[in-house]
Amino acid sequence: MIEFFDRAGSEAVFCHDGHSLYLWSGKAAAFIQDDKVYAYDGRFIGWADRGWISDEDGACLLFEHDAVGGPQKSKRQAKTIPGPRGVKPARAGLQPAPPRPAASTAWSDRVFSDLI
Repeated sequence: MIEFFDRAGSEAVFCHDGHSLYLWSGKAAAFIQDDKVYAYDGRFIGWADRGWISDEDGACLLFEHDAVGGPQKSKRQAKTIPGPRGVKPARAGLQPAPPRPAASTAWSDRVFSDLI
């Protein structure tokens, strides 16, 4: 299982198959396709690369423990057990992704759960 944490080091998202992202509660949130992150309604959310999930502008939203580069990672907070994985909604047609921005060393002002 891959676990992602937010800028404060709090548990945020987990992934069992390398593609499907679930909020820590277990709610199906988004999926990764070709290093692009999409909400199930087809909206482009951002990028997955080097252990980071970044927003459409390249600013970092989430990190896994061995993420490379990016901004300073916060110490991970105490972790709870993630909720049971919920049913994944049907995938809608995918919104085109914008050109990929350069990797950023900045945190995004956005919150991942607000983007889904």
